[in-house]
Amino acid sequence: MTVADTPQAAAFRRQVLIPLKLRLFLMQKLPMAWLAGLRLRQLTPEQAVVTIRFKFLTQNPFRSIYFACLAMAAEFASGIQAMMHVQAGGPVSMLVVKLEGDFTKKAVGLIAFTCPDGPLIAQAVAESCATGEGRTVVCTSTGVDEAGDVVAIFRLTWSFRAKC
Repeated sequence: MTVADTPQAAAFRRQVLIPLKLRLFLMQKLPMAWLAGLRLRQLTPEQAVVTIRFKFLTQNPFRSIYFACLAMAAEFASGIQAMMHVQAGGPVSMLVVKLEGDFTKKAVGLIAFTCPDGPLIAQAVAESCATGEGRTVVCTSTGVDEAGDVVAIFRLTWSFRAKC
């Protein structure tokens, strides 16, 4: 399923793909994401890629990335897509209502979370705007290390409700 790219979504993408502007946004609205060093590597109407690196502020006592930092990166990969698609429509509230995670390997180095659920998010936002009712979407963010091995898979359930 392809997603129609709206001028509002394209403008949002241009803004957040400028590293300085994204860092300022993170400092103001998501300071923990800024401290953890989240980076937005790719944002299209279909998917987003967010990276997090093992460092002092993201470590756990077992010399890997703390699970909450991994969850934050996974949530941001789906959340930035949701923000982009909400910009394209009317006022819509968005909220994570459920989070599940599977951890398959120790997370060290640079971990890239990819969420390919842009079309599902766009459809839910559009349906909520059209009907005025809430919609939920289960987004999957998969974290891969530098060797290409999957380290974690998160499933985030987002709720969208039009505020009209």
